[in-house]
Amino acid sequence: MKKIIVSISIALCAILTSQAATLDQQADSAYSADDFALAASLYRQIMQDEGNSPQLYYNLANCEYRLGNLGKAIVNYERALRLDPTFTDAKTNLEFVNSRIVDRQGERGSFLSNTYDRFALATTPNTWAWTAFILFTLAAGAIAAYFFSSNVLVRKTGFFGAIALIILFGITQIIASRAKTIATDRNTAIITAQSTILSTSPREPKDRNEEAMLLHEGTKITILDSISVPGDTTGLRWLDVQIDNTHRAWIKSTDIERI
Repeated sequence: MKKIIVSISIALCAILTSQAATLDQQADSAYSADDFALAASLYRQIMQDEGNSPQLYYNLANCEYRLGNLGKAIVNYERALRLDPTFTDAKTNLEFVNSRIVDRQGERGSFLSNTYDRFALATTPNTWAWTAFILFTLAAGAIAAYFFSSNVLVRKTGFFGAIALIILFGITQIIASRAKTIATDRNTAIITAQSTILSTSPREPKDRNEEAMLLHEGTKITILDSISVPGDTTGLRWLDVQIDNTHRAWIKSTDIERI
């Protein structure tokens, strides 16, 4: 009876693997045949069935770009880079698509904070965490050498080495924490509407005095707060957003997509 159950399990795994491979091949074939809408739908289905990955987000972003959806393309390139900041192709394509959008944003953040973030995104949060673990292990070894070695040179090396390694461990821990914060941030979004008029208050502008600015597809924003629309049953919310260091306004939630 056990052999039958094992055989059935193996057969089911083989069928599911075959179906997944077929779906992936179908998506790639659809993309090669310039059927980008079908390819995008299949890539989404694969993500729903198997989970997300940098490559799938990258493939979906390429489809969205080919369909003319610059905002959605940027969203998915950004998602790919959150999972793998070293994904060179996604980074190159993101820079290219960003060069095609209408709006040119002002400065975001400070020089120091931007430099810190770029350093944190040099690799994945897991890699930073493993680096911190290795440094901690080496520091423990250096401390052990200081306490248990009878050789003066080894003791000195262990003492000063442990101090240096502990400092590096602390720095790496801080960077790993920042990298994780960036990777899991839900307050950064991309405008996906072709164009939208932002408001000075959480409602549709009644006149030009309440119109804050006009923004277009692909612009990155930071969500600061949100307000529900009284009596609305569609889930519409007005979002208080920061566009750059000097511009802040309200935008409809239907006009953006969170990264």
